Amino acid sequence: MGLDLRGIKIAIIGGDKRHIYLMPELIKLGATVTAVGFLPCPELEQVRLVEKVESALQDAQVLIFPMQGTDQAGNIRTYDQDVKLCFTPAMAAAIPHGALVIIGSARDFIKEWATKYCWKLLEIAEMDTIAILNAIPSAEGAIQLAMEKLPITIHGSNSFVLGFGRLGKTLARMLRGIGANTTVVARKRADLARIFEIGYRPVHCSQLHQVIAEADVIFNSVPALILDEKMLSLMRKDTLIIDLAASPGGTDFGAAKKLGINAVLAPGLPGIAAPKTSGRILAQVIPQLILREIPQDYF
Repeated sequence: MGLDLRGIKIAIIGGDKRHIYLMPELIKLGATVTAVGFLPCPELEQVRLVEKVESALQDAQVLIFPMQGTDQAGNIRTYDQDVKLCFTPAMAAAIPHGALVIIGSARDFIKEWATKYCWKLLEIAEMDTIAILNAIPSAEGAIQLAMEKLPITIHGSNSFVLGFGRLGKTLARMLRGIGANTTVVARKRADLARIFEIGYRPVHCSQLHQVIAEADVIFNSVPALILDEKMLSLMRKDTLIIDLAASPGGTDFGAAKKLGINAVLAPGLPGIAAPKTSGRILAQVIPQLILREIPQDYF
């Protein structure tokens, strides 16, 4: 039997192009969908588009926020850039009690509001069912970005991948597949052994300073300050950094600019590089989460 979202009212609060492909899939399953922060388009003909967040929140049982979450000030990314949304205390208080709030990753103040105002908060960015699949468009987008910005081919380049998590694994595989000399930097000994077994060059994070000058391009997937000013000072000026970690990333961007190194913060690539695929990934997972998390007597 297929998934059935009939009777469930879903509010989409901001987002990017992948949500344009997510919303019709939710409607196909029977949900009523209201969205704020989007422009009218053929894909959203059956979506109720509103201009004010208060209208979207009214009677909503499920709220879906962007995968990027918010910035420190609570600002929410919107597809319609003329619409400014901010996750404020007033918005938090207006979310119906018992509602399910789905977000990629939540700031601490959002977690506190969830407890205070009695709604269920579900962070999904680190769920394997999403993160592993999202690594595919993220890695493709990162390589595309490198191709656009480098004066050399990826084939034959010295490509460094910092981190060997879900994204690091996928990215390293793709880089080697197109002929890059792939170095993977990791902390765990077990990961380093696996990196060697696969055929990449393993480097422990404590030894990165010894080899970083060899890099033509560095892809960082570690959400911690790895490329600080001291590390950056050891790099060549023509090395490209593509930081894929969640904002603020793992690079001292101020120091990189001062040193004349091109460093690009590029989170949220799935919604940019392959929004249709990324939207389908969300459409595979989110309906199951809704039915799992919402009591049947709630709707």
